[in-house]
Amino acid sequence: MEPDNLQRQSPAQNISLSYSEFLLFPFPGVTSHRHLLVAPFFSIYIAIVVLNLVISYTVWWEKSLHTPMYVLVALLLALNIIGTTAVIPLMIQSLLGQNKVSLPGCLSQMFFVYSATMFKSVVLLLMAFDRYIAICRPLRYHTIINQSSLTQLWVVGLARNCLLVLLVVVLASRVQYCKSTILNFVCEYGVLLSLACGEVFKIHMVGVMVRMGVTSSDVTVLLVCYVKVLRTALKIAAGSARGKALNTCGNHLLVALIVYSCGILSSILYKVEEAVSYDFQNLSSAIYFLFPALTNPIIYGLRVTEIKDSLMKSWKKQLSVNLNNV
Repeated sequence: MEPDNLQRQSPAQNISLSYSEFLLFPFPGVTSHRHLLVAPFFSIYIAIVVLNLVISYTVWWEKSLHTPMYVLVALLLALNIIGTTAVIPLMIQSLLGQNKVSLPGCLSQMFFVYSATMFKSVVLLLMAFDRYIAICRPLRYHTIINQSSLTQLWVVGLARNCLLVLLVVVLASRVQYCKSTILNFVCEYGVLLSLACGEVFKIHMVGVMVRMGVTSSDVTVLLVCYVKVLRTALKIAAGSARGKALNTCGNHLLVALIVYSCGILSSILYKVEEAVSYDFQNLSSAIYFLFPALTNPIIYGLRVTEIKDSLMKSWKKQLSVNLNNV
């Protein structure tokens, strides 16, 4: 049965039936050529895993990088791998025609995807807080920023995220579904609820409020931190110190801008779903899930001097070992 026909099933005919298995149809406009998308998406996934692993391993291997800021960078990159791994393998299966997914499988993917996304927001906040203390309160940095304080802040963020993600997952699990075709490659909350029987406006609004509340509050705190950081940095008399402070904050701001702007763009396109094609929505979802995960390690690997120098030192050492073995 074609995906469009499946999507147009009448809720009135299926009101007594609640589907517990769904069919993923990514990029429905290119139905007969979807298999051609496997190679580029698989290549992007491999690049994401390799790049994020390389930078994370560099931070772990180089003792000079064992500072809160670089530990947070490594954690952000690890979350990139988790988030994309929750999406891409299932996406590739569906592109190859193995597109059945159970409701528990769909909800599990939703949990891991949203958890990784919200945890990345927490890491970006901790990075902003770290830079705020380092530049605005440098004499108190080691008193305020330590393993204990970062652990406490992480636990608070972890508790917030787990509660909110579990809330939307539980709500989605209690809905009856009259349609079984997901015209996307990921089980997102709004996409799944579009298949529900009857009126689910209130349940849908809970998910919207959670996403908007988390994003708006995190972006506000992040911007406040960096505005204060930039004000302080611009008052620094020494040009080299000012340049280093601005460069460090610029890297974090660039990463945050990419992460949040891709998320906001994806949300806007879902709100105007009738005005854009399903393929365009799929493309926006792919950009949201893949582009930040691909660019983050490149930004930190090329723009952060300490990480770049450590990478070069590691490669030169490995090259020297290989040459000696020849």
